[in-house]
Amino acid sequence: MPYFDHNATTPLLPAAREAWLRASDEAWANPSSPYRLSARVFRLLGEARARVSAHLGVTPEEIVFTSGATEANNAAIRWIARVLPADARACVAATEHPSVLAAARDAFGERCVAGPVASDGQFASATVTTTPARFVAVMAANNETGVLGPVAEVDAVCRERGAWYLCDASQWIGRLPARGLALGGFVVGCAHKFGGPKGVGFLRVPPAALAAGFRAQRGGEQEGGRRAGTENFPAIAAMVAALDAAEAQSGSIATRAAWRSAFIDAIARCIPGVVVNSGDAPCLWNTVSLRLPAHDNTRWVVRLDKLGFEVSTGSACASGSAAPSHVLAAMGLTPEAARRTIRISSGWATTERDWQLLAEALANVWGQFEAESGSGKVIQV
Repeated sequence: MPYFDHNATTPLLPAAREAWLRASDEAWANPSSPYRLSARVFRLLGEARARVSAHLGVTPEEIVFTSGATEANNAAIRWIARVLPADARACVAATEHPSVLAAARDAFGERCVAGPVASDGQFASATVTTTPARFVAVMAANNETGVLGPVAEVDAVCRERGAWYLCDASQWIGRLPARGLALGGFVVGCAHKFGGPKGVGFLRVPPAALAAGFRAQRGGEQEGGRRAGTENFPAIAAMVAALDAAEAQSGSIATRAAWRSAFIDAIARCIPGVVVNSGDAPCLWNTVSLRLPAHDNTRWVVRLDKLGFEVSTGSACASGSAAPSHVLAAMGLTPEAARRTIRISSGWATTERDWQLLAEALANVWGQFEAESGSGKVIQV
């Protein structure tokens, strides 16, 4: 399956589809209603919450179901800003997802500081130590580059300081073991990033926030009073099935990381001047941010699409913007260099042969561009 844009969204897994259809047929009632049909859905909802919490190694009470990562990030940030003193500062990594950056700037204004990253996209946990922030946001894995964040180190600093920590783990959960995020802060997951349906996700709310009366939104008393609105149980059931299936794949991570490395080596041999933007930084096994030696990334995407391969120019959330990627800009890339970058992201269904075929397709497109420029040179893997 030559689909290489899993960081934007993933196809629905068979297990998730089956769970969704079964719940839609058999567990469609409102879990807050007083009769037995609803009581059954309420029980199933509790079981789903327990399954998610078990993957993270937290208690079921700490899991709040949401409509996705954007809602969860906004809810956590708005609540934190309300409970902190009016002069409290925030430190947000400059490469965070727009749903974190925009929400933090809106909530904290000029008190929100963008934490810099190195040229390979790595955020230094020492930045948190030297910044007097009461709220910190550093994502687990970057959606554009795949670079892993120093979540354990940042979490430790925040615990010591008594600061709130938000970890957007949308790209981590379902790709790396969720128990690797055994943190003291808020953690965000999003179903459609790991084979579940769109429009559903979850927010892990730390015990300290629950004790302080956390509420994502007001209205009804659903989710134990923490998030108003009727729960979409069929979507939640599908998300949990997808998460179970993804977690079961964790034994193949090393093999898949080797496929990624072999792909990078192949591209380096056939396209002179190509650069992996993340360098040697620790990355997700599925993501490559590739800076090509020439031509706008949209031209590469169109040519690859004609060959049957779907890749992207970067974050799908920024696709309507003419500005270059804020992630790549934070890493020091010029606008021109950023516009030569494509994002490649695989999934659990991607095979080693798919990676090899993509390398051949990229070499083919490079050969087309070279021939069109008059050199007549055709490069093959």
